[in-house]
Amino acid sequence: MVKSFRRSSPRPKKNTLVIGPQAVLAALEQGPALDRIYLDTKWQDVLVASIRKQASDRGVPIVYVPAIKLDSFNAGPHGGCVAQKSRVQYCHLQNVISQVVEAGQSPLFLLLDGITDIRNIGGIARTAYCTGVHALIIPERGVGALQEDAILTSAGALEKIPVCRVPSLLKAVDELQLNGIKVLATDMRATTPLYSVDFTVPVAIVLGSEDKGIYPALQKQCDDHFSIPMQNQFESLNVSVATGIVLYEAMKQRLL
Repeated sequence: MVKSFRRSSPRPKKNTLVIGPQAVLAALEQGPALDRIYLDTKWQDVLVASIRKQASDRGVPIVYVPAIKLDSFNAGPHGGCVAQKSRVQYCHLQNVISQVVEAGQSPLFLLLDGITDIRNIGGIARTAYCTGVHALIIPERGVGALQEDAILTSAGALEKIPVCRVPSLLKAVDELQLNGIKVLATDMRATTPLYSVDFTVPVAIVLGSEDKGIYPALQKQCDDHFSIPMQNQFESLNVSVATGIVLYEAMKQRLL
């Protein structure tokens, strides 16, 4: 069995950080956009309730960490609160759906479930942008930070393609289906092959991690499932490669 080894997350650069509760609250209210907020697990401050509410309203995830983690940023006195600026401008899912439909186009979305390797996310974004995907949909938690390494791997595509960060992929699927968008999941066990799927209709494609696949409840909520045919049996394709195969089939159908 081939094991996968993840690189430890690099320490964020100081110029990408917002330091201290007052500065973080100001950023939430006025900008810049934040990717995530780190709070000391033992932090007690009068601003904590305001930061939590503002973060919830704006869909900015909060990560609770020990003080030693905040100290490791080497950013100076932090008061138990540090935020990381976002290089990606996140969009509201319904707004993107409406814009695509109003433009007279057939929606094509990608949902990423449990994909944490930023190199894979970057590669997926690059292919998605090249093949006409209208937006990536990612959960607030369980996805690697879309910072320098991810943007570099995507060749800048992550700064071009809309990214919708949602509290729950299950709720995102509900929203897509309510808008008449068919939600399909990749599944090695599915009997419907990729080339038999109609990608010309409004569709969203769910992709899971290579080790765990798609969360069972999410898999169950999808409208249909399909598999990528392989000449030789193997555990799975790399998720970025699988994405390329699926999206070029979708693009071929849409162009023809």
